[in-house]
Amino acid sequence: MSSAEHSRSEPLVNESETKKTMQFFSSQESIEENVDNFAVQADIVDCHEKSDDSKIDCNHVKEMETSQEDMAANNNYGDTSLSSVTIVAPVTPRLFKRRWLILLLFALYSATNAYQWLHLVIVSDKIIFYYNASLPDSELGQLFAVDFLSMIYMVVYVALIFPATWMLDKKGLRLTAIVGCLLNALGAFVKCFAVRPDLFWLLFFAQTICAVAQVFILGIPTRLAAVWFGIDEVSTATAIGVFGNQIGTALGFVIPPEVVTSDNFEYVGHGLSLMMYVGAGVTALLFILVLIFFQNNPPVPPSHAQVTAANTWSNEDYCGSIRRLMTNVGFTLLVITYGSNTGSYYAISTLLNSIVIYYFPDETGNAGNIGLTLVVAGIFGSVLAGIWLDKTKYFKWTTVAIYILSFAGMITFTFTLDLNHIWVVFLCSGFLGFFMTGYLPVGFEFAAELTFPESEGTSSGLLNASAQVFGIVLTLGVRALTSLPNGMLIGNLTICGVLLVGSVVTGLIKSDLRRQGAQRKKLTESATKETIVVAVDDNLEFSERADLGNDIDSKNECEFCDDNEFKCNHLEVTLGH
Repeated sequence: MSSAEHSRSEPLVNESETKKTMQFFSSQESIEENVDNFAVQADIVDCHEKSDDSKIDCNHVKEMETSQEDMAANNNYGDTSLSSVTIVAPVTPRLFKRRWLILLLFALYSATNAYQWLHLVIVSDKIIFYYNASLPDSELGQLFAVDFLSMIYMVVYVALIFPATWMLDKKGLRLTAIVGCLLNALGAFVKCFAVRPDLFWLLFFAQTICAVAQVFILGIPTRLAAVWFGIDEVSTATAIGVFGNQIGTALGFVIPPEVVTSDNFEYVGHGLSLMMYVGAGVTALLFILVLIFFQNNPPVPPSHAQVTAANTWSNEDYCGSIRRLMTNVGFTLLVITYGSNTGSYYAISTLLNSIVIYYFPDETGNAGNIGLTLVVAGIFGSVLAGIWLDKTKYFKWTTVAIYILSFAGMITFTFTLDLNHIWVVFLCSGFLGFFMTGYLPVGFEFAAELTFPESEGTSSGLLNASAQVFGIVLTLGVRALTSLPNGMLIGNLTICGVLLVGSVVTGLIKSDLRRQGAQRKKLTESATKETIVVAVDDNLEFSERADLGNDIDSKNECEFCDDNEFKCNHLEVTLGH
């Protein structure tokens, strides 16, 4: 059959079918010398992939091995020097609507865990009053005991960060989410049995279970965003994931002071019981929903960068990944600066009730409202920062600007507490929260860019571990300083100093945006490859070559070859006319 006849033969696929990539390897210098010498027969297989969004018709090219001798006999090809021809169907990224359900479920159960982090320490005076019989005798000892209801979250996270990130990397999102939800609900139920003055130890044990659950929650937002969302959505998705945690923190600030209001012993116990039982019911419901609806990953990756990352994760050595992350200078600096900023936020949140009582003894009820202002402002900051990053990709300078403004907000907050105007404290808390809390998703996304294609779960886990360490040190340090004259002012100034150093170090981080680079590389390769139009008949014979761009350089090295053992030619083929 002539070349022209081959060109006019009926196509095996529709004209609208997307391009498939053909790679074939030759020991010859020229492709023309080997075009008739191939040893692979391909079978075009129709298939249907059905998702919850739509039904997709597609053609997959399935490679079948056939001996060179059989091909030569059937087609009178005497020369069998060409080793193989491979026709590969590239993965086309696609987004699924269910990604929003997955993100919503995560945000909700993350919120319940964050709520349980602070719902006891924000009413620390009531907890000390009710559990006085099972607390230390000294006032400072009682304060430290209640502070540890918050700090246990930080201690447990540091202790379990590596097993948790290993599970996220190796077992995936679904199992990690189920474990986190189960432990969160279990801790909430145990708290229902701890509402008794002599059972502070049981309350602390239940809080520890919730703290363990947190380890399987905090590292998820960046991984979930990368696995389910497109390259122009990941920062926004991460911000929404963090947004859920912030909503829980806000509820933890505002609900307990409204429920546990009385100084009457029985009423305090009744309020605590109500708070515990409602929390247990909500966490149990969310566990059931996650068990039913939460999925591990979409059928098709959402971006070219995610295709590359998925291939890396499947063969990833976890310990090797940790070593690579810790030897990445930019990421190591970010671990320090993220920890100092977020750890400062943890310390302020834990000690907020004590700070308000210290400066405003008659405004104890407003401690929760100030915390609510801090977090709600941060929610807006997080979402806006995520949208800004998706639109501009200015990761480094956004991080630097937010860090500097966080430092400015802390300075303002510190020096306005002495003015004795509670409305000024609300205003300054909003400014501080907008930037300090808004920094959380920005830090996650900057880390994902600096460390690509390493797992986002591992990088965000290390960031969170650093934040917990800084949170523990700053909480204990500021609490110890409160026993000194002007100790609260000194403590707040210490946090200001930490943020100042963090701002300077953040400016030293090199803007090495590897994930964006990988995405651009894929798009550039797709746009610049040479195209060879090949007509295919029933015997899959090659009939005609048409150069539609620059001449193919047969001397280019193949990315799949080891060193320079042999040369390869890469051809992009359109099946059909």
